[in-house]
Amino acid sequence: MTRFTAACVQLNVGTEIEPNLEQAGVLIRRARHAGADLIATPENTDFIVRGRDAILARALPEAQHPGLPCFAGLARETGATLLVGSLGIRLPGGKVANRSYLFGPSGEILARYDKIHMFDVDLAGSERYRESAIFDPGDEAVVAPLPCGGTLGLTVCYDLRFPYLYRALAQAGADILSVPSAFTRKTGMAHWHVLMRARAIETGSFVIAPAQTGAHDKGRLTYGHSLIVAPWGEVLADAGEDVGFVTAEIDLARVAEARSAVPALLHDRRVAPPRPPLRAAAG
Repeated sequence: MTRFTAACVQLNVGTEIEPNLEQAGVLIRRARHAGADLIATPENTDFIVRGRDAILARALPEAQHPGLPCFAGLARETGATLLVGSLGIRLPGGKVANRSYLFGPSGEILARYDKIHMFDVDLAGSERYRESAIFDPGDEAVVAPLPCGGTLGLTVCYDLRFPYLYRALAQAGADILSVPSAFTRKTGMAHWHVLMRARAIETGSFVIAPAQTGAHDKGRLTYGHSLIVAPWGEVLADAGEDVGFVTAEIDLARVAEARSAVPALLHDRRVAPPRPPLRAAAG
């Protein structure tokens, strides 16, 4: 297919896995009823809690995580392709993978992607995040063909700030880029829209960015505004701040048009690193 409908599901998840899976399932079914062929959920679809011990207490090994049979069943039930933005998967070494899953309409897992870039930042006030203390970063970029058409490049949230990753995905064949997120309200208000549009424009790709919204455990605030952005940079859908979903048509011909008009993906050049600056002579 060269045209299909994509949906971003916008969630406000709590601390416990089962109610969050139920909330996601309701909205996935509604999005499918509205005609969506590809349905994407945000980062942390299974839970949001603050604190290392609380996260480790809820993260489960892949074979035991209830999200996998849940979303495989939803894919089979609806006949849609599902991108589950991320689940917390306990790893043998004791840390956690922040892992995206792509499910085909028959319930099979088509791709896995572990978030590469860890959100280790200190924002103004008391907002402090150290994902690397809990999560093991991935080390592999992932692209996967979609049953509904096109090729998806998978990323998660803080990856958004590293444009080389999106360029590599587009040059590997991705014409749609996913950025499921739980963006903080502070950084979202400042950077969310402009960065999403920039990644679309730089690569001539569609960007699909389902997001968490609202208040979560221990006062964490997420920005919402799930987006679907066209290859020329137009925002096709914006979910605002409410729980729900938005849809937009994905016309893959627009990718070819954008990349033909500005073929920047073909114009990379190797450059020498900059020389150290010359220091003014003393005296």
